[in-house]
Amino acid sequence: MPVKFKKKIRKMRGQRTCGYGMLKKHRGGGSRGGRGKAGYGKHKFTYMLQNEPDHFGKSGFTPVRRNRFKCVNISQLEKMSENGRVVFTGKVLGSGKISNALTVVCARISAVAREKIEKAGGKVECGADEQSTGE
Repeated sequence: MPVKFKKKIRKMRGQRTCGYGMLKKHRGGGSRGGRGKAGYGKHKFTYMLQNEPDHFGKSGFTPVRRNRFKCVNISQLEKMSENGRVVFTGKVLGSGKISNALTVVCARISAVAREKIEKAGGKVECGADEQSTGE
């Protein structure tokens, strides 16, 4: 059969509803109470409770929030310095070069950063040293 004869409207000529029942039933998602999960809070609530019991609530797990420090490279310390002293509440990393002797007060510092600051003639006052594990 050629494609042009397959259309339903051609077969149903002379019928009022073309096989869709009431006139409104062939109009979009209105005949099914909305599209998708629309109405789950209202008219489809009982359907949702019976057929999708896991619709509400949480699933999976939430990863532990670790205390992440704000990080600064030593190349940025000279811009932050006031009278040769830098106070920083985060972690100092060793990327970049430093030319001036600075006194750095920080919460954490990497081993490479400490070495470069002391090599430039500066001092480091720090709570904890990091092992050189790439952090």
